[in-house]
Amino acid sequence: MKRTLILLVSYAAIVGGTVTSSYGQNSSPAKTRTAVFAGGCFWCIQPAFDKARGVIKTVVGYCGGTEPNPTYDLVSSEKTGYRESIQITYDPAKISYDQLLDIYWRQIDPTQADGQFTDIGPSYRAAIFYGNDAEKKIAQTSKERLARSGKFNKPIVTEILPAMKFYPAEAYHQKYYQQNPEHFEAFEEGSGRVSFKKKAWEQ
Repeated sequence: MKRTLILLVSYAAIVGGTVTSSYGQNSSPAKTRTAVFAGGCFWCIQPAFDKARGVIKTVVGYCGGTEPNPTYDLVSSEKTGYRESIQITYDPAKISYDQLLDIYWRQIDPTQADGQFTDIGPSYRAAIFYGNDAEKKIAQTSKERLARSGKFNKPIVTEILPAMKFYPAEAYHQKYYQQNPEHFEAFEEGSGRVSFKKKAWEQ
């Protein structure tokens, strides 16, 4: 689902600000870690992580490709390996990687391989990008646990992939649910994500 036209007004309103001034700098608190997940529309997976205790910062962006400095237009052309993703900076003393995965699973359809909900295409495919062997093992165990739970009657197909360089998305994509709450809610509901989450997790 292409969102460029809808975003133009939002971009004009907040382009003067920045959401990446501390990205890549040594301004984060000591002993923090990062996790990167892809879960379809990155607007829709950000709120749950922002609410989680122990999460310090979230940034939506692009991961999984090799072309430097990707833009939204480039990624949404579906000609790169990039996926819409979220980078989470967290305090492991307050929330574990495994707990972040529990939040992640509840935001996506882990049985869908061609995208997420009505967003279809390579850039919308779900993935867990692990940063080391420990994260890979935790992710595999979490995925196996979900498969054994019987919550879904289809195979769990979410990929577990080695992390690649993460690029923050344009400013108008960051915290979209706060910048444009009415459109965000309509988009999330219309995509089928909300009804799926209720059916899968609230029954």
